[in-house]
Amino acid sequence: MVHIYNCHPFTSQQIIQVEQEPGLVCCGGGALFLVATGGCKVEAYSLDQDGCPLLCRFATMGTARSIQHSKIGDYLVTIEEKNSAIYLRAYTNWRYQVEEKARVGVRLLGHLLRGASVRGGLQMEIIEIPLSERPVATACCSVTGDLLVGCSNTLVLFALRRQNQQDLNQQNLQSPSNTSLSQDQTSGFNPNVSILDFERSVILHLPGITLKQVALCAGYVAVQAELDVLVLKLDAASDPKSQEESLDTHQTDHVEDLIDFLLLPKHQELLSNRARDCGIPVSIEQTGLETDRGQYTVSYVLHRHFAPDFFQGCSVEETHLHSLQLHPLFTANQTMCLDEPVCVFCFFSLPNTGYLYSLKGGVELLSAYQYPEKVLEAVLTDHLLHVITKSALQCFTVRCAAVAARIEDPYIDTTMRACPPCSMEVCALRMQLFIGLRSVRVYGRHVVLLSAADAETLEETERNTQRRSLSRKWTGSVPKETSGAGHGWNLYVVDMVSPIDLYHEMVEYSQSYAETDPQAQSSRHLLSEAHLLLCASLLQPTAQTDRRQLEEAFRENCAQLGDCFSRGSQKDCHLALPYYRMSGLSVTDIIARNRPLPSSPSSYSPGFLFYLKHYLLEETDQSLSQESADEVIDIFSQSEPSYLVNVCASPAMVHASPAHVLKLLQDLEDTGWSVPLTITMATMALRLNDLLQYTQLMSRHAEMLLVYGFIEESRLLLHRGSGGQHTHTHPTPLARHLTHSQPGLLVAAMVALHENNKVQLEQADHMFKELGCEDYLLVDFWEAVLMASSQEAVIQEILFRLASVYVDRLTCTHTNTHSDPPHTPLSRRSLKSADDLINSCSHYGALYPWLTILTPLYTISFQHQEALHKLQSLLCGPSLSVGSVAPLLECLSEETMWGFSLHLLCATRRGQYDSSIEKLLDHCPQAITAYANHHLQDQNMALWWLKLLPELCKRTRAAPDNSILLAALKETLVVVSMEMNPIEFLEILPDDGTASYFLPHLLTCSQRHLLA
Repeated sequence: MVHIYNCHPFTSQQIIQVEQEPGLVCCGGGALFLVATGGCKVEAYSLDQDGCPLLCRFATMGTARSIQHSKIGDYLVTIEEKNSAIYLRAYTNWRYQVEEKARVGVRLLGHLLRGASVRGGLQMEIIEIPLSERPVATACCSVTGDLLVGCSNTLVLFALRRQNQQDLNQQNLQSPSNTSLSQDQTSGFNPNVSILDFERSVILHLPGITLKQVALCAGYVAVQAELDVLVLKLDAASDPKSQEESLDTHQTDHVEDLIDFLLLPKHQELLSNRARDCGIPVSIEQTGLETDRGQYTVSYVLHRHFAPDFFQGCSVEETHLHSLQLHPLFTANQTMCLDEPVCVFCFFSLPNTGYLYSLKGGVELLSAYQYPEKVLEAVLTDHLLHVITKSALQCFTVRCAAVAARIEDPYIDTTMRACPPCSMEVCALRMQLFIGLRSVRVYGRHVVLLSAADAETLEETERNTQRRSLSRKWTGSVPKETSGAGHGWNLYVVDMVSPIDLYHEMVEYSQSYAETDPQAQSSRHLLSEAHLLLCASLLQPTAQTDRRQLEEAFRENCAQLGDCFSRGSQKDCHLALPYYRMSGLSVTDIIARNRPLPSSPSSYSPGFLFYLKHYLLEETDQSLSQESADEVIDIFSQSEPSYLVNVCASPAMVHASPAHVLKLLQDLEDTGWSVPLTITMATMALRLNDLLQYTQLMSRHAEMLLVYGFIEESRLLLHRGSGGQHTHTHPTPLARHLTHSQPGLLVAAMVALHENNKVQLEQADHMFKELGCEDYLLVDFWEAVLMASSQEAVIQEILFRLASVYVDRLTCTHTNTHSDPPHTPLSRRSLKSADDLINSCSHYGALYPWLTILTPLYTISFQHQEALHKLQSLLCGPSLSVGSVAPLLECLSEETMWGFSLHLLCATRRGQYDSSIEKLLDHCPQAITAYANHHLQDQNMALWWLKLLPELCKRTRAAPDNSILLAALKETLVVVSMEMNPIEFLEILPDDGTASYFLPHLLTCSQRHLLA
């Protein structure tokens, strides 16, 4: 369906004064090129100047049958006829023909001139391009300047080359045929001037189609027959063997077998890889000159076939395709290669219907244009599609900007940004009437039209007039021969209005629909068209002043679209959110735009409520004023009372009146209570400094239920910044109050939020630091997370942090023993003692028995004892990595028994039992038996007689009166005698030992052995 709106896309028109009737027209490079009917002269007029003055004129070598201009290289290519022969020629440096008698050089493709052209390049050149077949159509690539020539069943691609003058000089001097080049000729070379030339790159054979029109753009090749369109993609590849094999599979003999049987399907559309099944084989003929770009491979992109009787309203003879075009779209801020367009579009048309496809990133039909009458020709641009009928010029909107915007901005079609869909129905703008239109060309904001009313048209008009009266007989003389003056023709240049002016007219036009029906689809459709019009302009490079004007209009349009979707149906109301965001309006402004009128029902639209919900759910650094916040509270109390708790928890609502909110929440509580509702009411009571009511409300539920309430609405406890998950969090006033009144509840709630992925570890750290309790509650939080978490990465991180804190506490309390003020952080008791952690957390291990001997409880303070026991418990547990904590212990001296105990734990965890036994005997021999009984078991049992017994014997020999060593030796002999046979036991006894001392142990060993 095509919507029709009476907008004015044209601003003015002028008639170009030419002497002869134009036969061929083309535009490019700021110029309009005309070739008189049957003539051999090209006239160029300036489109950038008022009045379109004549730039230059020059003669062609034959009668021009077609003419094309290339933006890259600024050359013209013509198909000419002379003496019944067809020629293909390119005209370069045509701008130097200001004077018709200026010199012109003629050369063959690949053969460069030696004269003035080589020395200065300041003359027009005509390049003869030989072909083995008659050329039918030509196309120039607007990206590379390459030339595509279509013959009956063949495509020939010529690559544009620029030859440097210095390189040409060296080639001419090295060539044997140029040895006679004079010194004065070579001295005139200009190394800064380059000469255009073409190189035959590749030849494509398409035996299954008869070409009528071709197009080329950024490697895409499109061919058009009477009722077929085929789009191919040419790519350079280093190894095209696989591609050749895949193409050869289509070139089987079944084509020849079907010559007598022609199958015409009614309608066919094949996209991407399916286009290979179109039945049109393609073969590549390499030219052998593919040195720079490599050999070419071809892939199918699109195929459309139409049947003559498929479209009504046109006869079989009139049903044929026309206006084939490949259109690239570049953007001002494209992140891809600057030489590659962001999008490439393919357009072609039947007399009654036009088709627009997007080719890059997936082939897709964007729009099908249903024309009101038979269209003769059409031209696609970034902003509009221009079509002509016999009597009118009309413009249609296009979806090119919608495709490019989605490629450029990945956030489109999210809650952040929006854009009208590519599938949105197109619209037709106002029609401009003309007489006898023949062709249309577009350059920039100029539309060039050629009209001609011939004698046949006049005779047909007169004949139709006579037939209106059936009673009147044909009388009179033979009609007069139409004179030359009767053949009226004109060449018009119609100027388009600027996009910003057309936007304003569309907005003004849409308001007429909105006044009668605020939810009219036509109003929304027009605003969406205006949005795409601005998008297309913003995607292109523009002057800074124009860009600011476009951006201002774009924000205004987003606000208007936000209003439309805000008041729209439930289906599309969610689009109000991204459009309001793109408008840059404040929440207060948007609230004002959506207030119900006094005459209308006092209700708010779903789109507006959807926007407010998402805004209030976001973490923002901005807060509403009390007036705006109270209005928001009233809006939700009327529309969605159940959402009031979430609204009150928003950081944007911190200035809302607590008394007003508390009253509304109390009314809501009558309909049903919930834990988040109770916490919210307590928060409001706290803001009113009503501690009695706050205490009563918080005591309604058990601590675990309150934790669940914080999980359900975490913003009652903390607020994030506008950066989302990766920004710091800030505590709410309730969290600050809980720090002193219920620290256990605060820690439990934070742990629950962490375990439910509602707060990250670093964010929780920042919040506790902002509360000023990083020395105690933060550590309590880490200990609680260690108890609750099952994530290994989190566990290892917490273990290291806790070990660091415990070491710091040991160092601090050691240097300030018994001198802490009563209210310093270190004087506060932790929520969990060492015994609590050992009993409830698997990462804290039970203390080894020998540790109590090394560090008796009465020798250190309570805080020091707690830190030491927790660190010792971590080292006794299974999770803490000794390698990670060892560097932290380097600052602790072994001179103290508690410091020595930590170093000994690390050495034991590393399996260094030999050195640990020696150190323990040096520092605290009374603990050696407990140490050995705990660690020297199983595979370490041999250390009793291999290390401990010899070490004790040596030390008792040096200190025979040391009762501690003698007791340890006796315990060791008891263990050894139980584990060894008598012979082995006898062998390990010292030679200088007293027999009476060792004999009882040897006797015990023998008796045990005999019993065994």
